[in-house]
Amino acid sequence: MSKVEEVIELAKRRGFFWQAFSIYGGQSGFLNYAPLGVLLKDSVIEAWKRNLLRHGAIFLDSPNVTPEDVFRASGHLERFSDIAARCRKCGTKFKAESLLTETGSIPKTSDEAKELLLANRVKCPVCGSVQWESYDFNVMFRIQTSDGPNLYLRPETAQGIFTDFRLLLNFNRGKLPMITAQLGKGFRNEISPRQGLIRMREFNMGEVEAFLDREALNFPNLPSDSVVKLVPNTLAETRLKLSEAVANSMITQDHAFFLDLAVDVLKDVGLSGDSIRLRQHRKEELSHYARDCWDAEADIDGEWVEVIGIADRGNYDLSRHQQFSGENLEVTEGERSFVPSVIEPAFGIDRICFALLVNAIRKRENGYKYLSLHPDIAPYHCAFLPLQNRDGLDKLAEDVFFQIRKRDPRVTFDQSGSIGKRYARQDEIGTPYCITFDYQSLEDRTVTIRERDTTSQKRINIDRILDLPAEEGRNPFTRLYS
Repeated sequence: MSKVEEVIELAKRRGFFWQAFSIYGGQSGFLNYAPLGVLLKDSVIEAWKRNLLRHGAIFLDSPNVTPEDVFRASGHLERFSDIAARCRKCGTKFKAESLLTETGSIPKTSDEAKELLLANRVKCPVCGSVQWESYDFNVMFRIQTSDGPNLYLRPETAQGIFTDFRLLLNFNRGKLPMITAQLGKGFRNEISPRQGLIRMREFNMGEVEAFLDREALNFPNLPSDSVVKLVPNTLAETRLKLSEAVANSMITQDHAFFLDLAVDVLKDVGLSGDSIRLRQHRKEELSHYARDCWDAEADIDGEWVEVIGIADRGNYDLSRHQQFSGENLEVTEGERSFVPSVIEPAFGIDRICFALLVNAIRKRENGYKYLSLHPDIAPYHCAFLPLQNRDGLDKLAEDVFFQIRKRDPRVTFDQSGSIGKRYARQDEIGTPYCITFDYQSLEDRTVTIRERDTTSQKRINIDRILDLPAEEGRNPFTRLYS
């Protein structure tokens, strides 16, 4: 069983995510975040927002439904489509680009896709046939209305920010650069939803639009300057500091700032440097609005998967909305007026969550699995376990638990089954620490704290737990084990 399969099995059994509408047979491309998945996702979002606030970001929350005129201006009506490939034998549909991954070719038209599929004798993953037909497939969901303009579910959250640009700039007292962020749902009618949280029809995004003056140096200092794995569009992988990549004219300073920020967020939620790389899009990959784009990719069981796209959109979006709406979206600096340019880091929240789970799954010598999640990101920071549900042990454990939960709500109380089974259960859902109340606890007010990854244990006084300071988004129990 692959790590991806192990994670999907564990996620269903332990309550990270489930198939939506399962009692009716489920619906492809839609998943429910289950109780533990909600907490994991919230932790990722907290880290995303925390890192942006450190750089002065402001936030917006716009509607999921968008008028057709907005997408006509943005170019989505004409260009936001995928090339679908349909097996002529079994009728299964796929995204043509996915079928051609190993060839290194990215078709620009449906006719070109068909030629490449047939020339490379690409086999249908379902039935093995090599007979294909292909066609263009617009991935936006259209909403039928009785009157008024046509409406669409947004395929990205960005347009809500662009259409509110003037209001946001006024709120920001007219200052550039301006970092604006939005968390929300995106909707795409994916041809072949797959791999759990990787490719869905309804998904969670954290998009950032950084408005800047192209003629100025907007972000002179990188958040960090660690060595990162880079794959420029020459396809030769290298390791460089981003400051060196800027000096080598591989990327602009302002663009590098947001690549660095993306890597910081991924490391903050627990992905290691070896499981992250930055890959530049080839020219034929670039979206219609992009001057340049780099993907932050995560290693998911040996496959590099985009989890964040960091695009230089130039001034395409604001110029188009200015043209189509008639509103003046220029900014005046001294004698000069201009339409601001945009750099957009788009964070795929679901994909980040899935990458965390796949990279965290481990197996002990006895065959038991556990999730080595970052202590701050794990659904629960700590579990409280009375050794027995009698003799006052359960009462003492409950008393401490309820006091702690007022300051850190990410704790759980587990009193079902043997202590070994409870340790294994908490390990499997990624709980980094377990605190066990035994008969010695009644005598000297000490308890055993056990660390998930090493399974090592030590005795501490209950008063040390009760004195733990609360810190939003952080696991206070790491102080007990440091």
